[in-house]
Amino acid sequence: MPRDIPVGNGRFLVTFDDAYRIRDIYFPHVGRENHTEGHPCRFGVWVDGRFSWVSDGGWRRELKYLPDTLVTDVRLSNETLALEIVSNDTIDFHENIFVRRLRVRNLSNHAREVRLFFHHDFYISESEVGDTAFFDPDLKAFVHYKGARYFLISTDAPEGVETFATGRKAFHGAEGTWRDAEDGTLSNSAIMEGSVDSTIGRVLHIPAHDEVETFYWIAAGESYTEVATLNKLIHDRTPDSLINRTEAYWRAWSNKNDIAFANLPETVIDAFRRSLLIIRTQTDHDGAILAANDSDVTLRATDHYSYVWQRDGALVAFALDAAGYSSMTRSFFDFCRRTIEAEGYFLQKYNPDGTPASSWHARWDARTREKLAPIQQDETALVVWALWHHYDNFRDIEFVASLYRPLIIRAADFLVRFRDEATGLPLPSWNLWEDRRGIHTFTVASVIGALTAAAKFANLFGDTDHARTYLEIADTMRDALRTHIYDDEHQRFARALMPDGNGGFYKDMTIDASLFGIFYFGAFAVDDALVRTTMRAVENRLWVKTEIGGVARYEADGYMSVTNDTEHVPGNPWFICTLWLADYRTARAQNLEELNGTLQLLGWATERALPSGAFAEQIHPLSGAPLSVSPLTWSHSTFVATVMGYLRKRESLVAGDS
Repeated sequence: MPRDIPVGNGRFLVTFDDAYRIRDIYFPHVGRENHTEGHPCRFGVWVDGRFSWVSDGGWRRELKYLPDTLVTDVRLSNETLALEIVSNDTIDFHENIFVRRLRVRNLSNHAREVRLFFHHDFYISESEVGDTAFFDPDLKAFVHYKGARYFLISTDAPEGVETFATGRKAFHGAEGTWRDAEDGTLSNSAIMEGSVDSTIGRVLHIPAHDEVETFYWIAAGESYTEVATLNKLIHDRTPDSLINRTEAYWRAWSNKNDIAFANLPETVIDAFRRSLLIIRTQTDHDGAILAANDSDVTLRATDHYSYVWQRDGALVAFALDAAGYSSMTRSFFDFCRRTIEAEGYFLQKYNPDGTPASSWHARWDARTREKLAPIQQDETALVVWALWHHYDNFRDIEFVASLYRPLIIRAADFLVRFRDEATGLPLPSWNLWEDRRGIHTFTVASVIGALTAAAKFANLFGDTDHARTYLEIADTMRDALRTHIYDDEHQRFARALMPDGNGGFYKDMTIDASLFGIFYFGAFAVDDALVRTTMRAVENRLWVKTEIGGVARYEADGYMSVTNDTEHVPGNPWFICTLWLADYRTARAQNLEELNGTLQLLGWATERALPSGAFAEQIHPLSGAPLSVSPLTWSHSTFVATVMGYLRKRESLVAGDS
């Protein structure tokens, strides 16, 4: 299920599924630790002797955000129960407090008692073993804890938590206290340890055709004292004021830069701001930019996306810098300084705290009995490339000076060493899709962009020897890319040179959307004939020929494939691949009319978003439904980058005509 309305503050992240159940609770890092492990935390209603979870059939659910904020705007209605509920969820921008405002409307002709039930299925520190849940009479709250992780839960009722239950779950057939709620009454069992869950209740008395407002919250901390202090703050400042100040903060944050949106439709402008806000929820306060935080992926992969891929992170940083959010990107580049390996490269991915994450990049080839570099070289290259664009935008010389030796030179020197002296091309590594190992056009283009950027940094700091070396190697690599990977017969670049098993290589002529890198990173000019013929092949072959449209990753992409009709559906359409085509249309445009091609693809993306504005990784080519994780940070950052690229190009064209 997609996670289309995440809320967070960089330390505390809460995600919902499309049935409006809390599914992921991350603290104290975005992406780590997940204290529910994807298990649903339910919200239910009892009225007139009938009970229903709002995730059940019979409920109409509309999950959105308040405009330009990280405050949800959830509309729930049930004709059978004659109830409407408007819910606003957020995490305070400064304190680790999740707060929910509920306006419950009674649609019947008589006054009624409505009981609300809030269920919590914690797996604290990603394990059900050794948790404790108890009612605290001093705080009038429920507390779940284990070690240095505490979660306090309460409501605005005078009694705090009016009714409650805790019990065993996932043990000897016990389903949990949510079952206890379904008769409208809780047992008031006050403590339980082990594999436990809890449910609390709130009783409302609502006149006919009237509504009542109430609040519910979860405070996260590393000690009992910390959550008790947060609970006092909620009472002192009121939960309503916390929501209001957070709404004001995010509205100011998303509009802080005076961007002239020119002729962009309101739908695109809204999606741009929403993308920035969703990127913010996926970014940790210590600089980690997470790929996605949707735990459902573990059901098919036994792993997740809650990691930092420097590839994703660098491209996200590039987009954020283009939009003027430099404080976030400085934290990311400092994260890169802390995590770069001594040899000068990045491993496949990292945890939000900077430790190496799980990987499938082997260090040993059992067939050839040779040592392998466990990397995708574009990750290292893209950090250097993006960092130059950061400096070019903000000229924060002291910041980049602190990164020059430990990050820029270390990475660039590795890129210089990791080459085949005979061809001038990089040595084989994993591609950006991480599904094959060879010498990939995208990788080569990114290395050329990185070495060019490193040369600019070296000149900036008067390091002329390094500058000369980096530029010479970038030029040699550009020639080698043309000589060895461009194919005269097909009149386009190959996707890669792949090992043939006999010490040589063959050209992999599969058309791949990542071939856009040949112009995007500056390897070749966008009007070069080599670029034109290559990108023409990308557009013609990879456009999905259904009503859904969009661009697939590459020919016959089998990842999460839903049809064998590869002639019309070369693969599922991806947001990033479709937006790369938009970037090409922007770069090649010679007049305002030609820029309309970019607007069409920006419109395609907004039409394929979830109602909340969230972009998934992929789209079902026949139904348009989201596939894989959602939201994907990379999808949103590519949208931001494409919009900013469009606006810059439009401004230059208008200036040229004046």
